[in-house]
Amino acid sequence: MELIISLLSGALGGNLAGALLKKFSLGTLWNSVVGILGGGLGAQLLGMLNIDIAGIIGNIVGSGVGGAVLLIIVGVIKSAMGKS
Repeated sequence: MELIISLLSGALGGNLAGALLKKFSLGTLWNSVVGILGGGLGAQLLGMLNIDIAGIIGNIVGSGVGGAVLLIIVGVIKSAMGKS
């Protein structure tokens, strides 16, 4: 169940970051895909660091932030490739 919450939170974080930062948006589908990957990575990272921020709330926040961060990273790389 935690994995599903992480993936959904990551997708939400990716889409929220895409909506707020139009410059880095990849479109709804790719914002979701990158957000899901970032959410999974964010949850794993929190687990490896033994960070437990109020259980499920921490999982949602960590996954959402992970999704947003990965979307921004991919957006920056995409922008840099387009300028060359």
